[in-house]
Amino acid sequence: MRIVVVGGTGQTGRLLVEALREDGHEVVPASPSTGIDAFTGMGLKEALTGADVVFDVTNPPAREEAAEFFRVSSENLTAAGREAGVRHLVTLSIIGLERASDLAYYRAKLAQEAAVRAGGLPFTIVRAAQFFEFLDVLMRANTDGDEIRLAPVRVQPIALSDLVARLAGLAGATPSNGTVEMAGPEVFALDEIGRLLAAPGQRVTSDGRPFFGADIPVDALVAGPSADLAPTTLADWRAAAGE
Repeated sequence: MRIVVVGGTGQTGRLLVEALREDGHEVVPASPSTGIDAFTGMGLKEALTGADVVFDVTNPPAREEAAEFFRVSSENLTAAGREAGVRHLVTLSIIGLERASDLAYYRAKLAQEAAVRAGGLPFTIVRAAQFFEFLDVLMRANTDGDEIRLAPVRVQPIALSDLVARLAGLAGATPSNGTVEMAGPEVFALDEIGRLLAAPGQRVTSDGRPFFGADIPVDALVAGPSADLAPTTLADWRAAAGE
């Protein structure tokens, strides 16, 4: 099977390319660095020619550009995919977009999803929980000196390796033409995770604004009852990371 991974040189994309190749697929990693740019359309038609499945795991070069980036890239992908006869577009998204729409990035992802739904290609939108690998970024973004300010908003983080394995498994699946959720096996409050991961001398306090200055409901980022739950726990992930 010929598969194109848009965003195939990024953190998630590299792992997905490896997993798909291990499964015996012919995989094309697509990114500006490989001469394929979904946003500008550069090389896109050629890359999708003969492709059976396309995975979109892209991120914008800057968060403030997310709205236009996601919308335009998805419109270009679906148009080129229709012309090429692509059978399945799998788009990576985020759990809780509507409930956390105070975040501009989440509104941009909602626009991306809308473009995919309207694009005329068979699709599956995968809404994933925050990665364990993202937690350190979140903590740094909310650190002031020795204080980490995190509210007790609940999350259900997933190991990136678990998510990639599940994404790779969709290569041979029937498009759902809808949304599926993928999350980890445990639910934590962010301030609880912060206390587990904080360095010696750091203290975690709560100011109710955990996600880059945005107020969101306490359960906005928790998966629904039908979510596909991965096996790796936070303790397992920390042990594997040598923490």
